[in-house]
Amino acid sequence: MIDAHQHFWRISRGDYGWMTDAHEPIRRDRLPEDLAPMAARFGIEGTVVVQAAPTTAETRFLLDLADLTPLIRGVVGWVDLAAPDAPGQVARIAREPGLKGLRPMLQDIEETEWVLRPEVIAGLRAMARAGLVFDALITPRHLSVIDRLAALLPELRIVVDHCAKPVFGPDGDPGAAWRDGMERLAAHERTSCKISGLANEFGPGWSAQALRPVVDHVLACFGPDRLMWGSDWPVLDLAGDYDGWLSAARTLTDHLPEAAQARIFGGTATAVYGLAADHL
Repeated sequence: MIDAHQHFWRISRGDYGWMTDAHEPIRRDRLPEDLAPMAARFGIEGTVVVQAAPTTAETRFLLDLADLTPLIRGVVGWVDLAAPDAPGQVARIAREPGLKGLRPMLQDIEETEWVLRPEVIAGLRAMARAGLVFDALITPRHLSVIDRLAALLPELRIVVDHCAKPVFGPDGDPGAAWRDGMERLAAHERTSCKISGLANEFGPGWSAQALRPVVDHVLACFGPDRLMWGSDWPVLDLAGDYDGWLSAARTLTDHLPEAAQARIFGGTATAVYGLAADHL
């Protein structure tokens, strides 16, 4: 079983600019020793740790943790893809055996089409050449942009984080635009999706039943071979807890054959990120 999306951070490092007073409940160090008891309790055999700061220093911090932590099977880091030397930066960091992907924080970039800039495309082409996964931290405003990106770079493996952060209406409906956008993304065979972050997006009062329209839709679009479960811990703690979210995800997928569930809860992440069977 693989947790395909979680974070570690050490606050004193000082590059988590998004972590405001609104995040006070999670604004303290979160390190492997904090996740280990939960991983053991729920049978998590490995994780993909994802960047939480737009700096190469944080990526180095995560890679160093991976060297010391058997639980970490891979790192999704950060490089300035808009830099003139981005292709060279990508090629150099791709030599790190623990690095499996890169993630620009698109949700925090005001320019919706930033990822289609020529200089960014050059960095993304370098990622594809190096076999790195592009984690797309997006909201619904980016769906058509990522559709265009996937068509432009069919060789690039894309993973959509948090089901593209759907906006739940008063009745829980994520809307036709989100549904259509996700269907278009799923038409690109090298694009996958993470069932993660949904409790936070729904907010107070979330439940498995409330999230079912989103999960059922991505299941219909991507299928279990291109879906992977992630906790988004410790951001998850703003909306719930590890036990509650894992239980909800199990409930939302328990109608599937065992082989399909095994893909969602481990097999897909292992295949997409090229994770080792054991520690690096």
